[in-house]
Amino acid sequence: MPMPVQRTEISGLLKRWSAGDTLARDQLIPLVYDRLRELAHQRRLQLGPAHSLNTTALVHETYLRLADAAHIDLVDRAHFLALAGHVMRNLLVDHARARSAGKRGGGAAPVELEEALWVSEDVLDNVEELDGALARLKKLNPRQSEMLEHRYFGGLTLKETAAVLAVSLATVKRELRSARAWLALELQGEPLR
Repeated sequence: MPMPVQRTEISGLLKRWSAGDTLARDQLIPLVYDRLRELAHQRRLQLGPAHSLNTTALVHETYLRLADAAHIDLVDRAHFLALAGHVMRNLLVDHARARSAGKRGGGAAPVELEEALWVSEDVLDNVEELDGALARLKKLNPRQSEMLEHRYFGGLTLKETAAVLAVSLATVKRELRSARAWLALELQGEPLR
């Protein structure tokens, strides 16, 4: 039975990759590939069967975008997952926009974020609408927007989100409650009850 990969090994490879070592990047990807597939699969489930970008394609396209980046500054696994989640979000938004442009808005796939029923299925019309709402939140409160992105697109835990943003766990919990309420209100267009 293979030994589990130590977080320190991943962190070491991430630091070497950040320093420009492409061999470290190539060694890292097989170690985190399963986690990236899991993350991509979760994002795909949110989009439903109408979305034609499959899990493997999403992981591979994410890897290509990361590998093509001129400079990446990755401290640890949580930072890597946050970045990968951000890249996946951008890929899904780009893909949804391309599909919508071809259909002029018809057939947009609904998105369902799986955490704690804070936004109903009916609220999320499509990934573009969610992206627009997150962009508006970023103008109002960049940190809360980043927290939502890390949690739901990056798949980070509350502790990992706190570490990436260098804030306390209590701050993450408090600001996520506020951000979720704002996002639900923004996407529904009516006050919360």
